[in-house]
Amino acid sequence: MKLIVGLGNPGKKYDNQRHNLGFMVIDRLAKSLSIDISDNKFKAEYGKASLEGESVVIAKPMTYMNLSGHAVQGLASFYKIEFSEILIVCDDFNLDFGRIRIREKGSDGGHNGLKSVIACLGSQDFPRLRLGVGLPKGSGDISNYVLSQFGGQERKDLDPFIERSKDAILSIITDSIRSAMNQYNS
Repeated sequence: MKLIVGLGNPGKKYDNQRHNLGFMVIDRLAKSLSIDISDNKFKAEYGKASLEGESVVIAKPMTYMNLSGHAVQGLASFYKIEFSEILIVCDDFNLDFGRIRIREKGSDGGHNGLKSVIACLGSQDFPRLRLGVGLPKGSGDISNYVLSQFGGQERKDLDPFIERSKDAILSIITDSIRSAMNQYNS
């Protein structure tokens, strides 16, 4: 069984913000797989499906970003999912907009959502799909930037980026993380 979790902040106020890119990708994945993610337990909205014989739970924590780990830990514990079978999907301001980086494990890289997941699981040994939102040169306040909406050319390029990110997740589920890394890491 796999657990795919997109990180973001709940509520209309945060819709379409860079920090909610994980939620956007999970919504696209749910739609493409016809998964209803309206179950609400473990501080998350989630749904379950089978994809090519693989059981998959997809989820969006309904906590704020810096508490996301509680939802991940609750779902992983309830479904008895190994850390290596958890995929965290999140924005990354250290990557240029539109870039994808898949890793099997690693640090939080300054991301508060990943920091929370690592603290709650007690391990860094879980895969993650980091999605580049970039950071303007000279930008001093990272918090305001990631909590802002996509603009200009980003808005035009966002839909194909979300679609490619969804495809990367499907590749991880149906092929392997190594295969997805070779195909999608740019």
